[in-house]
Amino acid sequence: MTVASNSHFWTARLAGNDPLSPVGEQNNAWVLTGTSGDGVVNGDAWRITNGVSGQKWKQTVLNDENDLTIIAGLQYIAAPSNDEVLMVLDNGSHKVEVRSDGGLQKVKLVGATTVTSPELDLSVADDDSVPCLLRLTLANDGTARLYMREIVEDDDANQHYLQVVGASSSAQKAEWGNSTGTIDWFTVYYTSHGAYSPDELDMSDWVTDTLLRTGFNIVDTLRASKRFLLKTHVGVGGIVYGFDLSSNSMINRIQPPAVHVVTQRVDSPEFLTLSGTRTDQRYEVTIYVTTRGTDYRNAYRLGMSIMGEVFDELYSLTGRQDGVDSIIAYDTRLDSKVDDDEVVCVHTLNLTYMKKVRMFLREV
Repeated sequence: MTVASNSHFWTARLAGNDPLSPVGEQNNAWVLTGTSGDGVVNGDAWRITNGVSGQKWKQTVLNDENDLTIIAGLQYIAAPSNDEVLMVLDNGSHKVEVRSDGGLQKVKLVGATTVTSPELDLSVADDDSVPCLLRLTLANDGTARLYMREIVEDDDANQHYLQVVGASSSAQKAEWGNSTGTIDWFTVYYTSHGAYSPDELDMSDWVTDTLLRTGFNIVDTLRASKRFLLKTHVGVGGIVYGFDLSSNSMINRIQPPAVHVVTQRVDSPEFLTLSGTRTDQRYEVTIYVTTRGTDYRNAYRLGMSIMGEVFDELYSLTGRQDGVDSIIAYDTRLDSKVDDDEVVCVHTLNLTYMKKVRMFLREV
């Protein structure tokens, strides 16, 4: 996994408004193919009908833009025809499409081969149903994925996205829309900066900066470490983001030694530039190192050694962009035994990162 860098963002962002008139800075307009009268703002969505020819909206893809991502939140009002192309990514080498299957439940991911999604309730017919969010990515090597509802793994840790190899290129572009049926398009985001999964670039800049570029990036850094204890005693499976810090998760589900990373707090002490276009934000990250042993002394010492590797790795490889991303403080709490039957040791490391964050790429 490669989290989006600080310079990467959604280059085109719509929230149901006219694709010709996007809102905000560095937000590219779309080019229409089709009939202008077949698309209109309808409540919170851009509704496209097949009155004359429907509408397809395009972004130009340059020769050096090889990794692409497009997200669309949509709802069927009337089902498009079978094999109606809803979304396209073409990087000049490979092409992938999301197509209708002619019904109200499923879509197809079409590249060199075709796979069909599970039921998605695209017409929002079920109780408490909401419009479906589809994320299509195309990488430089031709790998194409379709993520549904921004879920990477389901509750049983099974892969929840479709994947194919892209077909041969026909015309470089990123495109969305429909020429049959009637569809409400609630949101469309596009970037040519990378083929990003939901864990690598979120629709919200705030989530990307807080959870992905901070918490997830630290997990990735530690998993890639070549330091002895991290790679041989803890291992990749023992370094996780701390969504669940219950004793069952930290001790039983993931066997010690283990490392849990959590972004605990975010604040902005002051807005340094006019109108708040850039802010200094502080991210407090807590890292728990869990060890276990019948001789508590050994668990304590092993935990300290692992924490030392964690600190050295993060101090060496993160927070090193002067004036943009820096480690400005840390503190450690060491866990001594207080109960006779205690066998689990949890040392805690707190790191504070200060980052200068752009605030003007959020409008839709």
